[in-house]
Amino acid sequence: MSGDALAEPLRWSAFAYNKFKMDRPEAKTPPTTETEPAYLDPNFNVQVQRLHRLMVYGRWLVVGILWISVAPLSLWGLRYPISLLQDHFTWAAVRYGIYFNPLPAIGLSSCIGMTAAVLLWQSRNILLGLPPQEQRRLEQQVLRIRHQGSSHPLWKWICQP
Repeated sequence: MSGDALAEPLRWSAFAYNKFKMDRPEAKTPPTTETEPAYLDPNFNVQVQRLHRLMVYGRWLVVGILWISVAPLSLWGLRYPISLLQDHFTWAAVRYGIYFNPLPAIGLSSCIGMTAAVLLWQSRNILLGLPPQEQRRLEQQVLRIRHQGSSHPLWKWICQP
């Protein structure tokens, strides 16, 4: 018998063993980092929570910047209608102020709208938890940050303790 003839049954038995091993659910290989990364790294969920916390801080930072920059300019543009409202409040005066001063009204509305949107978003996340789609998106973002390494701007806040 030649060496190739002996190697053939060994190759076949290794193939059959691997096929049998993969057919059994308990013997399958653990999931890869692309499919289910939380099973491989105990720090992964902590990193996802850090990213979510940074997103919350970022949204409130945007709201704060809007209130510091846009709101005073809008209120300055609405100073005459506001003085009218202080003397005699009517809904007609409110409509007059909004209708004849569109840019300040849009600026003040954007400040109020962004604040309300962030409040509702954060309240939903606190009361109901993160939706699965947003959780997956955060996990994928953490994987991208890990993959890029220390050159990513969020690396030191997400991946380093």
